[in-house]
Amino acid sequence: MISSERWLSVEEIAEHLGIKKDTVYKWLAEKEMPAHKVGRLWKFKISEIDEWVETGKAGNKKR
Repeated sequence: MISSERWLSVEEIAEHLGIKKDTVYKWLAEKEMPAHKVGRLWKFKISEIDEWVETGKAGNKKR
């Protein structure tokens, strides 16, 4: 089944979460934020991000 959910940019996901773009890039590097790289751009599915946040992974410190 093909999802009709659209891909979001770093700017859009930062706005959705109420954080700065720099925080998104930090979480990509340090917290394994779910994302897909398309060329040089990061793209996100809002459902994956919401699940990641809801399961507490955004708040976990990396060891």
